[in-house]
Amino acid sequence: MPERAAHWEKDYVNKAADTVSWFQPSPKPSLEALERITPNHASGFVDVGGGASNLVDALLERDWRDLTVLDIAQPALDVARARLRGRGDDVRWIATDIATWRPQRTYAIWHDRAVFHFLTEAADRRGYKAALEQGLAVGGHLILATFAIGGPERCSGLPILQYDAETLSSELGSAFSLLESWREDHVTPGGGVQAFNWCLFRRVG
Repeated sequence: MPERAAHWEKDYVNKAADTVSWFQPSPKPSLEALERITPNHASGFVDVGGGASNLVDALLERDWRDLTVLDIAQPALDVARARLRGRGDDVRWIATDIATWRPQRTYAIWHDRAVFHFLTEAADRRGYKAALEQGLAVGGHLILATFAIGGPERCSGLPILQYDAETLSSELGSAFSLLESWREDHVTPGGGVQAFNWCLFRRVG
């Protein structure tokens, strides 16, 4: 974890949060994914790799009441918390590596935009899945967005793995039932286009 954390911390120390390639002016794709399951705003929600994302702002504005943001880089969480000011006190902030995290509670919704595809080592993917299986309640929903087949091969100087609905389903196993999948073309602050694969799963076992 130390080397991986140092890599991401460096990004947020040396770059403005709105200049990194994964920045979105609006978290519209995530909000649209949530609309597909019409969730209860009191449901436990964890944003894995949420960092400095403004998704948490949008959820607070919509009166979500049980929010957790997890990221490996403490500086990224600091950016989001400072931006939210006092509203950030209503959010649980966790700085840790998802591959080693073991949740002490369960959530109804697990959201991950662009973390899983960085786990190129099988051991890290097993660690992620162990956290997911411990932290997502049976009947809960998993929203998982990764680089799509034919999308970027590297990000932030790191190799990634590309996925489609079939390969993600195979990776997650039978405890997760695929409900829907769709593609998104994300336009980076620099004007590049990144193809994303979004999947919505339900935890069934």
